Amino acid sequence: MNYWLVKQEPAAYAWDQFVLDGVTAWTGVRNFQARNNLRAMAIGDRALYYHSVTGKAVVGIAEVTRPAYQDTTASEGDWSCVDFKPIAPLARAVSLDEIKADPGLANIALLRQSRLSVMPITKAEFDHIIKLSKK
Repeated sequence: MNYWLVKQEPAAYAWDQFVLDGVTAWTGVRNFQARNNLRAMAIGDRALYYHSVTGKAVVGIAEVTRPAYQDTTASEGDWSCVDFKPIAPLARAVSLDEIKADPGLANIALLRQSRLSVMPITKAEFDHIIKLSKK
């Protein structure tokens, strides 16, 4: 299993709406590196769901239910999407400030490539954020 962090503006598609929908196609990614990360995902991979712009916090856990396929929202180009389902909200949101302040997360991609919307993370980073949410 691989681990990921996916970012979404809550004004565009908040965690609560994702939970209500039960599944979503992760469309609209228009960055080559993020697209390649989507293409590397497999069924069963886990992703932390991060609210960007406002809130700036990890709020939940999602799972890949369909591997990469053509993003039908793209009018041109070779873009991909995957399907996710929500697994669980975090016990409490883990803020970007907490992540920045935690030495155990000093190398997380969220801090090194802050503008990337889909990024790999390690199992240790994934587990560490889950642990932080329980404090």
